[in-house]
Amino acid sequence: MDSFPFELVSPEKLLISEDVQHVVVPGVEGEFGVLAHHAPFMSVLKPGVVKVYKTEGGEPQKLFVRGGFADVNPKGLTILADEATPLDQLDASRIDVLIADAQEDVVEAKTDDERLKAEIRLSHFRQLKAVHG
Repeated sequence: MDSFPFELVSPEKLLISEDVQHVVVPGVEGEFGVLAHHAPFMSVLKPGVVKVYKTEGGEPQKLFVRGGFADVNPKGLTILADEATPLDQLDASRIDVLIADAQEDVVEAKTDDERLKAEIRLSHFRQLKAVHG
């Protein structure tokens, strides 16, 4: 399987910059996979887990992203994440903080649109907690 360049960048730092085999990304319209020679497109990300496969058949590196954008182009894949944390560094207390912040956003929402976005974000964080344990 061909590899391709992949970068995952958050406002704090560059988390990954290397050639990989496959990346699974949590897009707002559904999870999608990227392989070498993928057709170009852009997607908005929802809170979720990015799975990075560095070798064929190997275990993926998993990173939680709070949102952002993915850009698939002829040069590879770049993810610009609002926030990104390796899943093995994300403990239950951090997930609880994310849930509490999202609950606060729901209560403080001034419009129906703001409330809906906050409720969706809250749902994603609750799903993350269920998966993470």
